[in-house]
Order: sequence, then C-alpha cells, then structure tokens
Amino acid sequence: MDEPLKALALVMPKTTKQVSEIIKICFENNQEVIIHGGLTNLVGATKSKKNQLVISLEKMNEIEEIDQKSRTVTVQSGVILENLINSVSDKGLLLPLNFGAKGSAQIGGAISTNAGGLRVLKYGMIRQMILGLEVVLPDGTIISSLKKIIKDNSGYDLKQLFIGSEGTLGVVTRAVLRLTEAPSARHSAILGTNNYENVINLLKTLEKGLGGILSAFELMWGSTYRTMIEKSTSLISPINQEYDYYVFVETLGSNKEKDFSLLQNLIEKALEDNVILDGSLAETDRELNNLWQIREDVSILNSNANYAQHFDISIPIPLIGDLVDSITKNLKKLSFVQNIYTWGHVADGNIHFIVGKENNSPDIIKKVNEIVYEPLKENNGSISAEHGIGLDKKNYLIKSRSKSEIELMKQIKQLFDPKNILNPGRII
Repeated sequence: MDEPLKALALVMPKTTKQVSEIIKICFENNQEVIIHGGLTNLVGATKSKKNQLVISLEKMNEIEEIDQKSRTVTVQSGVILENLINSVSDKGLLLPLNFGAKGSAQIGGAISTNAGGLRVLKYGMIRQMILGLEVVLPDGTIISSLKKIIKDNSGYDLKQLFIGSEGTLGVVTRAVLRLTEAPSARHSAILGTNNYENVINLLKTLEKGLGGILSAFELMWGSTYRTMIEKSTSLISPINQEYDYYVFVETLGSNKEKDFSLLQNLIEKALEDNVILDGSLAETDRELNNLWQIREDVSILNSNANYAQHFDISIPIPLIGDLVDSITKNLKKLSFVQNIYTWGHVADGNIHFIVGKENNSPDIIKKVNEIVYEPLKENNGSISAEHGIGLDKKNYLIKSRSKSEIELMKQIKQLFDPKNILNPGRII
C-alpha cells in the first residue's frame, strides 16, 4: 500500500470458520469491516478508516485440490493468481485468467471484481470460470456450495450475486474454478496499422480464419507504444515505431506447426490487403515473452505519469476509435494534463486510460473524470469493464446504470447487509 493502514485493527484469519466468527461479532456490535485481498485494485476499494476493522485474507492461501479428472481446482480466496496458474500448469491444465497484476492479485479479489484480463475473447470473465463458492454473509452465516458440476439449474444461482459485488454482500472465502486442458501450442504476433477500421477488419479476419484458437487481441495506441519502448531499459520493438495502432495477437491451440502456418498466412494476407502495414510473428520464446512484456508492463507508464488517474471503460467495439480520439482531444485541452496513455482489450470493448496531471486536487480529478465518463451513457458504454466501482467511481455509476437499476442494487444490499457493515460505501 502507498499509505499507512488506517484501521481499528487488522486481523488475518486462516479458515472460513474464523472469518465467520469475526464477522458475526462485528455484526452484533455494528462494527464496519473492510476486506483486503492483494491490494491491486485501482478504485479505492480497500481504503479504510480508523474506526473500521480490516480483514486480510492473505493467510487463506491454500490450493486445496487440483482435480485432473473433473478439471477443477478448489482454492482459498487468498491464493495469489500467478501461483495458481503455475500450480495447475504443472498438472497439464490451464486457468485462463491472466492480467498484469497476477503476481500480487488474489483469487478472492478477482472474484469480487469479476476480473477479466487478456483472454476474455476466448474464455470469458472469471464469472465463466466459477463453478462453486463459499461465502460468509454480513451476519456471519456461511453459505457453502463448492460443487464441481457445470450444469445446475436447481433454483437461483446464488453465487452470481457475489461475483463482481466487491465484497459488499459477503466475503468469498473459497472457490471451485473450472480449468481446461493446457494448450500445447502458443503463438503471438505484433501488427501495426494506421486505421482503426482496419483493426476491426483484422479482428474479424483472425476470428474467422483461426478457427477458435484466437485467445487474445490487444490494442495499444501508437503514442503509448512509443513511450513503453523509449522509457524501458529492456524492451525491444519488433516492428517500426511509427504506426498509430499496435495489435498484439495470441493463439492457443494443439498443433504447433499448423497453428504457426495458419497465423503466418493470415498476417501475410493482411499485409497484401493493406489491412496492416507491418508485422512480426514471434518465432522463439524469448521473442514471444518480449512481445507480451511490452503489452503488460504498464508500470512503465505509471512511473512516467504524475498523479496518475486510471480508467477502465467499456465501449462498443465499432465506436472505440472515434470515442477514444474524442476523449483524448478533450483531455489535451486541459492545461494541467501532462500525459495520456491508452491501450486495451479491444476484442471485448475494454479500454484503459492513464492520465498524468500536475496535481491531484479534487477539482482536477473531477474535470478529468467528467471528460472520460460523459460520452459513455449515450453510447451504451460502462465506467467499469473489470476494475469495479469501489469508492472512487460510485458518483459516476449513473453514467452506466439507470436509476431503477441502482435502486434495485440498494435493495439487494439492504437485504443482505441491513446494518451496512461490510465494505460500506462501495459501489452504491
């Protein structure tokens, strides 16, 4: 954390039962509780006050079972994502969830924000990977449904209420996640173009031509790409740095030679048709890792942006080019804005901004927020694609949700947490 922890106390339970006992006491005494996972959130979700109890789940870090026959894994919520990815990989399985903060982020936090990442195009959000949950309700009641089955239409699918609710309805303590067989072939390429319409055309071509093995299609704007290369001491650009858009492509399949040839042929055809102007297909693990480090190492951008504001918005794919251009143009009109960095998971409409500024005054933060969020409602976008709402975005929820939707959310919160003790003030 960047600042010293403000809290009445910090407790670190090791079991669901201990979490339940703590929450029950807090409920009986009207004690507010803030839940901590890996502290990688960017929306103020883990901020606490001196009169609030903080429960850290970092000691609930056991991978309880990797079931190779059912292709599932049962874990405690404090397990670090990267550790889980590596553990199931050792068994020949894949947990598709993959994002930049995987080395610190915990599974419980990923579930509570319905995390997405690089491979949503092929595998969906974490919601699509959850088969069962164990949750402690705000009164201490334990709801445990750790089933390994894919189909279960026996009544309401209660786990869906807790996925993405940012710990406001209950504390996720354990989970069963669905795995897939690990792919035996992985290929990646970086491609450059100067036209957003060609980015869309390329996506359509690759989805159609790759027969289901396309797993990631990421986009980085040219100025952001050049900053990544120029400010890094280790990154090497595989292609010319003069383009307006850079596309990062990944395939996960089962035939190394066939998949490589298929991707290569599609890239060559895109070059012939001027859909792209340049491209490089990684031929070694070193080249592949360098390519994805360019995409993932956004710490370079953070270190180059003073008083950074982070944005995680959703925009309908056809509108991304024009809306990002409009937002960027309006941000540049603000004299206190120093840097604007843009990239995202374009295949699912999720765009990230980092805006560097002169300072973090409330007025400056508000003006930047309004420029980024204002176009979203009229264009059926969202202020949060995968980071959640937390404290920082709650005043802008109306840009994504109707008044009736927000009112229903409040009613659900009241039903689950009538004393408003669990992560109070988040989302609504």
